[in-house]
Amino acid sequence: MTIRIACLGGIYNNYLALEVAVRDARRRGVDAMYCLGDMGAFGPHPDRVFPLLRDNDVLCVQGNYDDSIGNALDDCQCGYTDPRDNHFAQISYDYTLANTSAEHRAFLRSLPKERRFDLGELRVLLCHGSPRKVNEFLWESTCSTHFLESLSSEHSADVIAATHTGIKWHRSLAANRHFVNVGVLGRPENDGTTNVWYTILEVIEDGNLQVTFVPIEYDHRRLANEMRDEGLPHEFIEAVLTGWWTTCLEVLPAKERRRGVA
Repeated sequence: MTIRIACLGGIYNNYLALEVAVRDARRRGVDAMYCLGDMGAFGPHPDRVFPLLRDNDVLCVQGNYDDSIGNALDDCQCGYTDPRDNHFAQISYDYTLANTSAEHRAFLRSLPKERRFDLGELRVLLCHGSPRKVNEFLWESTCSTHFLESLSSEHSADVIAATHTGIKWHRSLAANRHFVNVGVLGRPENDGTTNVWYTILEVIEDGNLQVTFVPIEYDHRRLANEMRDEGLPHEFIEAVLTGWWTTCLEVLPAKERRRGVA
């Protein structure tokens, strides 16, 4: 029976962090590994991500970026409204699309938008943004417990795990239900540290869910140098080196933004 899984969110082409996370998860003895979407964006060398996923049996769901890259759409469907954020998102998208092979675009097209399975006695739903919309931003400060419990009931899940926002969080709900944002491997959390995160979900002896957020230290300087060599924006490189977001800030609610003040 599956009782412990690793959830990897938002890889964003960061194959270096993915490699470390997969190795760490295997060392911890997980029963399975899942990627919750957005393999591309932000970082360099998109095609280096896919062999790591394949060779380590990581099961994936389709994020907004994956749908866009797979189908060669005009943009990333990231859900930004700020012109500056959309400007940088387009640079990232155009680079990723141009550097993702036809074989890997076909793989992205084939992915399901959600995965369901039992973790012990708990019904788990993995998605990208939310069960309602692939690019929905669900923030800790703006999601009421009542809303999350309704979401859980409407989608017949005891555990909903998502990503998309770039910042991890967990809320325990009534009747041993949970909402978990698993964080992302692709870039830091806008907190001044250079590590990234993945999440382990585990059913413990009493049948309850244990959520462990795992920090990943990787060669972020190497990633920054490769980004520079690929001609990616200085703003992206600065975020990797400093741990502070330089783009996508307009999407942050006030409480999340205050947590990340340099």
